[in-house]
Amino acid sequence: MEIELGIRKVNRKNVVLLVVLLLLVLLTGCAAAQAENLPYVNLEHRQPLPPIAPAEVKPLRIAVAAILSPQGTAESYSELADYISKKLDRPVELVQRRTYAEVNDLIAQNKVDIAFVCTSAYVVGHDTFGMELLAAPEVNREQVYYSVLIVPADSPATSIADLKGKVFAFTDPMSHSGRAYPTYLLRQELGVSPEQFFSRTFFTYSHDRAIQAVAERVADGAAVDSLVLDYALQRDPSLKDRVRVIHRSPPFGIPPVVAPPQASPRLKARLQQLLLDMSNDPEGRLVLQHLGFDRFTLIEDRVYASARKVIQTVGELK
Repeated sequence: MEIELGIRKVNRKNVVLLVVLLLLVLLTGCAAAQAENLPYVNLEHRQPLPPIAPAEVKPLRIAVAAILSPQGTAESYSELADYISKKLDRPVELVQRRTYAEVNDLIAQNKVDIAFVCTSAYVVGHDTFGMELLAAPEVNREQVYYSVLIVPADSPATSIADLKGKVFAFTDPMSHSGRAYPTYLLRQELGVSPEQFFSRTFFTYSHDRAIQAVAERVADGAAVDSLVLDYALQRDPSLKDRVRVIHRSPPFGIPPVVAPPQASPRLKARLQQLLLDMSNDPEGRLVLQHLGFDRFTLIEDRVYASARKVIQTVGELK
């Protein structure tokens, strides 16, 4: 009886082992069958990811304040836009608006990635919504410019006081050299406002148009950006016989390149470095030369202290 029980126990163990072995065989076979259906991937042969279609890439938006007329802006800044596009391998869109205030609105709403603005537009934007400096051009090894008061070449005027009762052209309501400073000059020297002093004023909405208004005697005087006047005289030497400078302001911080405060820190850093490196690149140096810039460099808000003082004296610019 004991022997029979022992045999039964042994047989049961054998049966269990047999079942386990059969299951292992079946599972191994299934795995092999599945493996045969999988594609073979050779990790030594690597291929780049397919390029993103141009339509899927969001353009970089660059706003340019109307320091120059739309045509002048397109001619001057399209080459820079193409350069940035090439360096970033990304489409670039130039955005223009009629007034400086409209460009500031685009920056405040984070609708552009970087912008070229005037000095007063930067001061107002920085103080109202945190507009940020990226860089600034350097011209003749300086980061300053001037407001210059111009009249027709044959005008008898020698100072702003001689323009009493005359027609005067402002460039933009928010322009520093084209409106804030001449308004400040009238108040400081004569104690009057433009409305009290001139017979009529009007806005040209660009500095090159203000220069042209004086050259063609549409206006008896205008205040313009010294850099734009120098650029205009280089392009059209005949202007030297048609306009004359009768006043030059103290130096002010040069119009900068700015970014919205909400912009990506990584993008801002990349764009800033791209601008700073342009003078080290032969192609970049050619673009800078055509713009009349030596290079782009870093700049600090304190450089705009004198412009801020003028704006605070004049009052709200809009």
